[in-house]
Amino acid sequence: MMNKHPLEGMLEPVVDGMGYELVRVLTIGAKNPTLQVMIDRKDGKEVTVDDCAAVSRRLSDVLDEKDPIESQYSLEVSSPGIDRPLTKPEHFARFSGYEAKIETSTVIEGRKRFKGRISGIDDKNNIAFEMDGTEYVIPFDEVAKAKILITDELLQKYAEIQAEE
Repeated sequence: MMNKHPLEGMLEPVVDGMGYELVRVLTIGAKNPTLQVMIDRKDGKEVTVDDCAAVSRRLSDVLDEKDPIESQYSLEVSSPGIDRPLTKPEHFARFSGYEAKIETSTVIEGRKRFKGRISGIDDKNNIAFEMDGTEYVIPFDEVAKAKILITDELLQKYAEIQAEE
C-alpha cells in the first residue's frame, strides 16, 4: 500500500499533460526540504536533462501559483534511472521477467521482503513473483516499496534502447 504524496494529485495532471509519466513524488529533509519529482517518458526513451528542466519549469509555475508548501523548499526533477522504483501496477507488467526487490506492508506467506523475478501481474493487480523456485502472489495494494535490480540482463536492455536512439 504505497503512500501517495499529498501533492501527487496536483502534479500528476501537469506532468501527464506534458507527455510524461509521474513515477514518484517524495519530500526529503525537514529543515530545507527537497520536493523530489521522478518522471519517465511515455514513449519509452531515456529521460534527458532537457526533459527534466522543462518539467521543472512547468511544475515551478504551478507550485508558485498554488503555493501548497508553506516553507522554503527545493524542487528536484529526475529520471527514475536503471534501478527504478516500481510504483504502479503497470510498472510490474512492463518489467515482467526482470529481477526486483519488493517490501510489503503486511506479512505475505511468512515474509515481508522478497527478492526475485517479476512473473507478471493479473487483472486484479496481484503480482506473480518468483523467488528461490517458489511462486508468490503479492497484492499490489500490499507493496510498501519495490524497485528493479540492476542485472546484466537489464543493462543489456538499456544498451539496446540507447543504440536505437
